[in-house]
Amino acid sequence: MKVIICGAGQVGWQIARHLSGENNDVTVVDNNPELVRRATDTLDVQGVTGFASHPDVLDRAGAGDAEMIIAATYSDEVNMVTCQVAHSVFGIRRKIARLRSQTYLDPAYTDLYRRDHMPIDVMISPEREVAQAALRRLAMPAAFDTEMFMGGEAQLLGLRLDDDCPVLNTPLRQLSDLFSTLRVVVLAVRRDGRLFAPDPGDQLFEGDDCYLFAPVEDVPRTLEVFGKAQARQERVVIIGGGNIGLSVAQSLETRQGGRIRAKVIEKDRARAELAADALERTIVLHGDGLGAAILAEAGIARADAALAVTDDDKTNMLAAVRAKAEGCPFAIALINDPTLVPLMEPLGIDAYINPRATTVSSILRHIRHGKVRGVYSVGDAEGEVLEAEVMSTSSIAGTALRDIDFPEGVLVGGVRKPEGLFKPTGAMRIEAGDVVVIFALAADVAAVERLLQVSVDYF
Repeated sequence: MKVIICGAGQVGWQIARHLSGENNDVTVVDNNPELVRRATDTLDVQGVTGFASHPDVLDRAGAGDAEMIIAATYSDEVNMVTCQVAHSVFGIRRKIARLRSQTYLDPAYTDLYRRDHMPIDVMISPEREVAQAALRRLAMPAAFDTEMFMGGEAQLLGLRLDDDCPVLNTPLRQLSDLFSTLRVVVLAVRRDGRLFAPDPGDQLFEGDDCYLFAPVEDVPRTLEVFGKAQARQERVVIIGGGNIGLSVAQSLETRQGGRIRAKVIEKDRARAELAADALERTIVLHGDGLGAAILAEAGIARADAALAVTDDDKTNMLAAVRAKAEGCPFAIALINDPTLVPLMEPLGIDAYINPRATTVSSILRHIRHGKVRGVYSVGDAEGEVLEAEVMSTSSIAGTALRDIDFPEGVLVGGVRKPEGLFKPTGAMRIEAGDVVVIFALAADVAAVERLLQVSVDYF
């Protein structure tokens, strides 16, 4: 597949890394020659320097025979015009645009994106994706990572194993025997910085980061088995009242009948006033979230969680540390720079949100082959969890799991059949119409796609 990626920043580079690693013909376009050079030096891609919305630049990038264009520059307007030019001049069939401004995403204006107006097939909103990720973290404080699958019926949990975990030093095959009714699968383990798909004979050790997949009704029991307590989050302090903080606060107002009480701290007065006007029951405080006085006014010592989502990574980190120091038991920080992530644990920050990873996952969901319905990028794009419907023309349809030639770094986490959601077994036969959730290391994603790919329904 020939793909043009406009924007060579963190998101564009990561998408290019995924697609070029799967032997696609990828061209990266950016008006910053240094970013283009970084992409061409580190990835198997071509590079074009120039403004992505200019027809001559897209022509040099090979738009005449491209099958897809992904507009992920920092400008909403450039992304929109790029898709328009790609459609009107070059007839590119698939157009994806990253849009930050919430005005462009208002449902009242969806008619704008008709093919005879502004033809954009898929719109990705980083702010909305990050806000949803923040809400998932708040709902599952025991996990350092979490994502929903199968229409909310199943959940991926990232758990760090402590010294009091009841299942340490136990081979995974014994876990199935000890907890035969528990439909949980250990999909991946990170140990000593390396992510791998475990074998049945592998044991779990203190300090391991485990990615578990389980039906939502089995999650409470799963947390208990792995030595985690599920705390109730009723008081939340949000530091940062921009698009992300505002979206989280609005969602908390409507969730669980408004039982969760939130307070927002925003340094910019105009932005604080906008947030106060948009929120009904949430208290908005104007002040610096790093200040002890404003945190005390927000009741940080009595809060169940603090969420730092300003537009500055270092502010978020320091605000999370200050919140913990003032007595808040759980703190989450928004971190754009992946090089800062190793500092989270030494600083005592409980969880972080990576906007790049959430945006990349969202884009991948729309470009994977076959009937792939969901994609979640694990770690620093080291692996993926894919949800896909098995079509009748797929090579795995009608085959028992033990007979499918999966690569070594691949595990199946769950199978939904018409009768319900099942934990996979070797004898289980995969039929057309089944929905499967599969973990694959980055190097094995292309092989999984080939197994899922169908002949008549490419996307």
